Amino acid sequence: MHQYKYIFEKGSKKHQCPACHKKRFVRYIDVQTQEYLPEIYGKCDREMNCSYHLNPYKNGYAKDNTIKNDFVYQTIKPTVKPKRVCIPKDVFYKTRKEYEINTFIQNLLNNIAFPFESEDIEKIIAQYHLGTITKGYRKDATTFPFIDIDNNVRAIQVKKFDKHNHTIGTDFLHSIIEKHYKRNKQQIPNWLKAYSKNETKVSCLFGEHLLSKHPLNPVALVEAPKTAMYGTLYFGFPNNPKNLLWLAVYNLSSLNINKCKSLKGRNVYLFPDLSKEGKAFNLWSNKVQKIQEQLENSFFKVSDLLEELAPNQDKEQGKDIADYLIKLNWQDFREKETKNITKVIPNKPNSISSKHSNNASTQTPSNSNKYLLDETFVFQEKQTVNWNKQIEELELFFKNIQLPKKEIKLNQCTKISNPNKFTTSHLATIKANNGNLIYFPYLVRLQELKVILKV
Repeated sequence: MHQYKYIFEKGSKKHQCPACHKKRFVRYIDVQTQEYLPEIYGKCDREMNCSYHLNPYKNGYAKDNTIKNDFVYQTIKPTVKPKRVCIPKDVFYKTRKEYEINTFIQNLLNNIAFPFESEDIEKIIAQYHLGTITKGYRKDATTFPFIDIDNNVRAIQVKKFDKHNHTIGTDFLHSIIEKHYKRNKQQIPNWLKAYSKNETKVSCLFGEHLLSKHPLNPVALVEAPKTAMYGTLYFGFPNNPKNLLWLAVYNLSSLNINKCKSLKGRNVYLFPDLSKEGKAFNLWSNKVQKIQEQLENSFFKVSDLLEELAPNQDKEQGKDIADYLIKLNWQDFREKETKNITKVIPNKPNSISSKHSNNASTQTPSNSNKYLLDETFVFQEKQTVNWNKQIEELELFFKNIQLPKKEIKLNQCTKISNPNKFTTSHLATIKANNGNLIYFPYLVRLQELKVILKV
C-alpha cells in the first residue's frame, strides 16, 4: 500500500496562516520523523475567504527535503476578490410604487378563486419589499429584491406574470437599466459598471433580511420568491415565532453553502419543486447533507411528501407547493388574525381595498415608501396555524360513510388498497401533527378521497 511521506497534521490543532494570518492553518508533517515541514507548507481551512494551500509534492520540496526551514519561498497569494457592489438604495426605492398596475398583486386581490385580504397583501409587500416595473417592455412586472442580512440589496429579480400568475418573462433590474442606457445611447452609471463585475449577482437568499427580525422562527426554504409569497399568505406571517419564515434560493441549482451560512443555528425545511424522476429532490438532498455538516447547531430537512404523493404529470410539469395552495381557500389554513396596530404612522395613506369592498375594481396598495419600508406597525396574532375545522369535517364524513373494501385509485400514481386502514392512519397523523406543514399532504389526500367518495 502506497504511503505518503508528507501528510496533514491530524487533530484539531491550527496554526497561523502565512497568507491571511488567521489561526486556521493545518500544517504538513513528515510521517517518519513526525516533524513539521517549513511553516509555509499547509492549507488554510478558510476556503472561501483565503484558499491558501502550498503542497510539498507540487512545489518540489518532496524531491529536495534538505532545504532548511529558513529558506525563503514564494508563498501562494490568494486571489483577491473584488469588493461586492450592491444596488443603490435610491434605485431600489424607485420600484416601490404603482401597485395598481402590478399584475401579480392585482391577481392576488381579484383574479384567483380565493382572493386575499388587502391588509395581508400590504403586509406581504412590506415584508419582502416587492415593487413594480412601471414602463418599458416589462411594464406591470413584479420586482423581487434579494436583500441580505445587513440590508444590502444584492439583486432585484423581475418577473412578468399572466392573469393566472404564471411566469411569462424573467429578467433582472440591472439588466433592464443597462439596456435602457444603451438603447438611448447614454453613458452607463458608474455603480452599474461596478455592479456588473460581481461574479455572482444573486448571492443571498430572498427574504434573508428577515432572519434577524425573526430569530426564533423555523425556516421554510423554496426555490422561487413567488412560492415564498404563497407560503406566507397561506400559513401565516412570521410575527408569530411558531410560524414558518418563508425564504427562497432563486432557483434549483443555486442552493449552496454560501447562501445558507445565514441559516446557521436554524431549523430549516426545504421544499424543492417537483421534477422528473425526482431529480430536484435528490439534488437538494445531497446538497443539504453537505451544508448541514458545515453549519453547527443547524437542522436541515428536505420534505419528500409532495415527491411521494404527486402524480407523474405534475412532476413532469415541475409543479411546486404554490400550485397546490392557490387552488385552496387560505382561510382554512390559518385562524382569523386579530390585528392591532400598536403604532400609527403619521399621515398614513389609504390602505388598498379588497375585492369585496365598494371601491373600484383596481385596488391600489399604499405607494408610501416610508409606510412600506419602515414597517413600524406590529400585528398581534391570536393563534398559530391549525386544521381543526378540516379535521372535524373529515372525521364526521368518514364516520358516516361506509368505506368500500375494494381498491381506490386516488390519482395517477396513488392507489389505496385498504381504504379503512388508509383513513384511520391518515386521520391519526394529521391530528397528531395538527398545523404542521410537513404533514399537509396527508390532509390533502384525505380531502381528495372525500371528493371521490362523494361522487
